[in-house]
Amino acid sequence: MKKNTDSLLRVEKKGFMACLTLHHPEKRNALTPELLLDLCLKLEGFSKKDDIRCVVIRGAGDTVFSSGYDISAIPVGQKPEERQGTPEALLKALAAVKNFPYPVIAMLNGHAFGAGFNLCACCDIRIAAEDVKMGMTPARLGVAYHPEGIRQFIEAFGLARTKEIFYTARIFQGRDLLEKGLVDHLVPKPDLEAFTLAYAQSITRNAPLSLKAIKTTIGLFEKNGALGPADLEAADQWIQKCFQSDDLKEGRAAFLEKRTPEFTGK
Repeated sequence: MKKNTDSLLRVEKKGFMACLTLHHPEKRNALTPELLLDLCLKLEGFSKKDDIRCVVIRGAGDTVFSSGYDISAIPVGQKPEERQGTPEALLKALAAVKNFPYPVIAMLNGHAFGAGFNLCACCDIRIAAEDVKMGMTPARLGVAYHPEGIRQFIEAFGLARTKEIFYTARIFQGRDLLEKGLVDHLVPKPDLEAFTLAYAQSITRNAPLSLKAIKTTIGLFEKNGALGPADLEAADQWIQKCFQSDDLKEGRAAFLEKRTPEFTGK
């Protein structure tokens, strides 16, 4: 894999897949404004091309995915009349993950709490090691959570499960994560990386336009529930684009010739 090692967010590329590592071990991979901005910029750069068709996000080490937003970055000493807002860098990064045009996988090699759990909720697929713990605990701290984050939890896990996550402030772990639908796959820790990367590579072998069209349409349903005329028109434009693509011709030819297709995203 090609990689960079000079940032809180480390990037490795292999074929059409990119692995982004939250690399802040001294703060348990806390989400600093700098790291979040870098995450936005990397995803924005990937989205302008079709050379990255699946992204895997993981934490450095084998203990923590992310402990949440960097508490030391929260301003103190505000006057009573000043309003406390959700950090803009966090909102932008969560949206960038959620809206990335291709599938995003959270590889939970360690625990995820607070905004780290929220980051996982914004990913399309969550694959976790068997010893992982996850929790959203603002109710234990006496703070409210921002509406956009709660919406992202509802979209990922449903209304009833989101209520349980936030009302109880429980730490979920082990088989409970899988049974409650908080992760999609639970894997022995020694097998986690190989399983996740093979899973991501299998996604990248599919037609790029199809992946983008499907993710866009799923996003419309998440946002609106039922699709209105404008949404249906947007989905139909993707359908027509796929039907007119070289990828459809290649996929059909590969099927008839019993070979692996080579898609170009055109």
